[in-house]
Amino acid sequence: METNYLDLKQCLKEAEAFHGHMCGGINIGTRMSILGMKLIGISDPKGKDKKDLMVFVEIDRCATDAILIATGCHPGKRTMKILDFGKMAATFINLKTGKAVRVAAKNNDGNKIVTKEMMEQNPQTSEYFALKTDEELFDVEEVNIALKPEDLPGRPVRSVVCSVCGERIMDAREVIKDGNTFCRPCAENTTYYTNVR
Repeated sequence: METNYLDLKQCLKEAEAFHGHMCGGINIGTRMSILGMKLIGISDPKGKDKKDLMVFVEIDRCATDAILIATGCHPGKRTMKILDFGKMAATFINLKTGKAVRVAAKNNDGNKIVTKEMMEQNPQTSEYFALKTDEELFDVEEVNIALKPEDLPGRPVRSVVCSVCGERIMDAREVIKDGNTFCRPCAENTTYYTNVR
């Protein structure tokens, strides 16, 4: 029996199990994934097409879990890139054909600021998403992605050492200044952490 990897009910069930509960983000991420894959010609993301699919996700919330489960793409496999822009959007790329589409949730609130409390009072349910068409939920545009060898899955293209901290930097993520090699935190004198000592 052939598995339908783009079956909405099955994908939602798997995403809910992985994420721990059903929510609007799981619904949106799953629907977004199925639509994106169909538009770029991917029908078997976990089988025959698994080496042909890459996704750029623009948010680090629930939808990312759904996209991971529906597509089979993972950051550790370098087939999922998480660009945390805080947008409910993702770009799906067929690496074999080069076709790419960006799928973004439509803004139905205009310029209105929506707070956490407002969202909690009116959570979007599975029924809400089931009744909406893809056209009602998403804006879709065909896009071009200029992928470099260092962005693709596989072994690192190269590895260098930061001249300040001595840590390794892989895949051309280094910064060269005045002939010296730096990791980005050392080059920009910024980190996401502070030392305790």
